[in-house]
Amino acid sequence: MKTFNQFLDVNREVAEALAANKPVVALESTIISHGMPYPQNVEMANKVEGIIREYGAVPATIAIIAGRVKIGLTPEDLEFLAKAKNVEKVSRRDVAGIIAKKGLGATTVATTMLFAEMAGIRFFVTGGIGGVHRGYEEAMDVSADLEELAMTNVTVICAGAKAILDLPRTMEYLETKGVPVIGFQTDLLPAFYTRTSDLELRMSVESAKELAEIVRAKDLLELKGGILVANPIPEEHSLDAGYINGIIDAAISESVRDGIKGKDVTPYLLAKIVEQTGGKSLEANLALVYNNAKVGAQIAVEYARLA
Repeated sequence: MKTFNQFLDVNREVAEALAANKPVVALESTIISHGMPYPQNVEMANKVEGIIREYGAVPATIAIIAGRVKIGLTPEDLEFLAKAKNVEKVSRRDVAGIIAKKGLGATTVATTMLFAEMAGIRFFVTGGIGGVHRGYEEAMDVSADLEELAMTNVTVICAGAKAILDLPRTMEYLETKGVPVIGFQTDLLPAFYTRTSDLELRMSVESAKELAEIVRAKDLLELKGGILVANPIPEEHSLDAGYINGIIDAAISESVRDGIKGKDVTPYLLAKIVEQTGGKSLEANLALVYNNAKVGAQIAVEYARLA
């Protein structure tokens, strides 16, 4: 049986799956505690886990509860986290402090990757990663997600970087760090709420098996860092680019006016976008997360067959 880090509490189902080399898919918890209100958040979390099971993998939602890193939440844990107030949004810089103080924290993309690697989980499904924020030349605001992708051996399945970001600079950063960005059945970078952007990808695949073979080759070569799989939102849920980009630009202007900075920027903007779209952006967000869960589970299953 694998020996885990002393601060990790690995759910029995997850531990048994890892020991048997069965497919496991990690899930973040920030989307539960900071992404949407109760009870929609716990309904979403349960549905995502259900999709992963449906496609043959074991889900492992990750969070920090009472200073312990939980790898695989129970239904009671999910309910508690979904209802809890004052849950810390934990990035890499916050980890040691939250654990030492026995705090309650939701994991971002960066910390979910970090803990997934500690537990031996190779695949992680999320909505969209963080990246280089617009106005970088003034604020130098870059998400820790990008640096984590550069050094942590986890494959992340997402619908691209969040649309509120500077997508060209985000792609430049990932290229500089040597992070492969692979389109899943697309040659263009998805822009979260929309299926495409004007950014071409250097590599794409048509199947989960192809992607699993790339991950396997990378592992055998012992190449450092993660892989980013860009999986477009389903066509029927994709929003019009002009419509959503206008709303995003207005929300960004309001955030500057209101003096919103640092880790408060993303939740502020997403809340504004939900408000201005009358909930359409939230519906799109849910659809893309569910789609990513399906694709992530399929890739994890194919990888387990190869391994």
